[in-house]
Amino acid sequence: MTRSAAPQIDVIVESDHWSPDSETIVRRALAQAAQSVKGDFAGRTLAVLLTDDAAVRRLNATWRGLDKPTNVLSFPAPANDPSQPLGDIAIAFETTAREAEAEHKSLADHLSHLSVHGFLHLVGYDHDEERQAQEMEALERRILEGLGVPDPYALDESPSEAARV
Repeated sequence: MTRSAAPQIDVIVESDHWSPDSETIVRRALAQAAQSVKGDFAGRTLAVLLTDDAAVRRLNATWRGLDKPTNVLSFPAPANDPSQPLGDIAIAFETTAREAEAEHKSLADHLSHLSVHGFLHLVGYDHDEERQAQEMEALERRILEGLGVPDPYALDESPSEAARV
């Protein structure tokens, strides 16, 4: 696949829970994602907000009508307008950390996955239907493999995980 120019990435760390290397992890994941999908993102921007559950809960309630936190939210800009930003991504620390622990993943790997996942939503991928979900997950796997991140959809066969599934 032809490599595309990376967008300009603004990372806003709003919560003190995020480690100092979180911004670097996000930038690396997004650069890999931009190089792995069709499109030229030169001159485009996107913003990533590393925040907490309370802030993401407010965003989720306002924009999706769901009064609860979630791990990642994506807000794509209007499609097909290269003069506009790609959009915004918000990632909640507490939910991300809980999921990483429950799924026996490092927080850095899970943050990479959520960054890639959010980016793919910005550029038009979705997972509402089974076929779309399979396509998006396959692309996530390829992007994350390029970062050295294990398959986020592989089942953990540890006893505690097997009991949870």
